[in-house]
Amino acid sequence: MADSPTKYKRILLKLSGEALMGEEDYGIDPKVINRIAAEIHQIKQLGVEIGIVIGGGNIFRGAGLAKSGIDRVTGDHMGMLATVMNSLALQNAIEKQGSKVRVMSAIQIHEVCEDYIRRKAIRHLQKGNIAVFAAGIGNPFFTTDSAASLRAIEIDAELVIKATKVDGVYSADPVTNPDAIKYDELTYDEVIERKLAVMDTAAVVLCRDQNMPIRIFNMGTPGALLKIVQGENIGTIVKI
Repeated sequence: MADSPTKYKRILLKLSGEALMGEEDYGIDPKVINRIAAEIHQIKQLGVEIGIVIGGGNIFRGAGLAKSGIDRVTGDHMGMLATVMNSLALQNAIEKQGSKVRVMSAIQIHEVCEDYIRRKAIRHLQKGNIAVFAAGIGNPFFTTDSAASLRAIEIDAELVIKATKVDGVYSADPVTNPDAIKYDELTYDEVIERKLAVMDTAAVVLCRDQNMPIRIFNMGTPGALLKIVQGENIGTIVKI
């Protein structure tokens, strides 16, 4: 299986916490996380080096908590801990598939995972381990989108792959607007100027400044992730 051709040697996969909920209202749907883990293991078997950043919105969302009266910094720290919980769950699910996984946290939590150190993260990837980057960037007011952009640049990934619930970027919400237009390709500036819901602006600017391409796709489509690493034009690509 390792002989199958892939376009990319090293990628950064961004998963939202909500992606793990499936049909549940909260938390993690075992069927969903196991399916995602199987697809990640499949592309790992092809020799692709994989870094993963996962959000925590299925458990806590700092910005939302702040609106309810909780201090924003406190809320964001709670959100970081939620991403650690999701990272540990994903680690367990992937390891059951047969791949080795290391969770690296931007905040110190030694009893359950390693500290994030760039050179060590790259070494894990080179040794064939999947690296899951938890706790965002370790600072409040920055989203896990920004963490995905930053970690992708730091580990010298060739592509950021953002998993969503739709099959690319549209001019409007395709669920509520049947006339919404799907874009196959966009520039970073087009995403920013049109205020398209790809990633938050800080994350897009960071990728633009470092010429890091972003591909948006529907993680719910079986086999889509495999097709992307093999070079197929799935979803929407954002680049210069």
